[in-house]
Amino acid sequence: MQSLLPRLPEIVIQLLAFAVAISVHESAHGWAAERLGDPTARWLGRITLNPIKHVDLIGTILFPLMLAVMGAPIIGWAKPVPFVSRNLRNQRRDPALVGLAGPASNLLLAGAVVAALLVLKLLMPSFRSLLAAMIQSGSAGASGIVAPLIYLLFSLALIDLVLAVFNLIPIPPLDGSHVVGALLPPRLHWQWAQLERFGFLLLFALLWTGFFGVIFRPFVNGLLWILFS
Repeated sequence: MQSLLPRLPEIVIQLLAFAVAISVHESAHGWAAERLGDPTARWLGRITLNPIKHVDLIGTILFPLMLAVMGAPIIGWAKPVPFVSRNLRNQRRDPALVGLAGPASNLLLAGAVVAALLVLKLLMPSFRSLLAAMIQSGSAGASGIVAPLIYLLFSLALIDLVLAVFNLIPIPPLDGSHVVGALLPPRLHWQWAQLERFGFLLLFALLWTGFFGVIFRPFVNGLLWILFS
């Protein structure tokens, strides 16, 4: 517990960034479904940046908190935004578009945050050393008013990037599985959907084997290269 206490500020910042990222992600699903003909998410109040509306006890709190304590990049999931396929104008294509809206929103937000960080890098000669200290030592690595803001923006960019890549993995119930389902003929689409009952078991198995580290590493390294070059 004593070793965890100094890391509490950075863990809180990471969880705050994660709450923003999933709120944007889930709202984008609902917004896309509404644009494509289904207002279910709007009726249920799910097109909102209020994270409380999207919280899943395991996926939004316990699982990300466990990763934060381990020092791993935070990923997780929220309560799925419901939509009724028969209300969509194109019942084969539109579920895939609704699925892609979530990762696309995270990539757009990550791009905007990286742009803000690059502006700070231009304005602050100490930006690189400050960010490096915080990445290496967390909140204990730097002090000052600007340090928490930089760490929050960096965490938001990193988590949005990781969340987008994670959700594009084509395993039900992740968003990438909707794209695969749209490309399959109807008979195979139904069989593919049955894999959802085993989806979380597959995801935990991939986490245990280190698969996610291999997938995420190039994107994380790319983000670090942009910020430190």
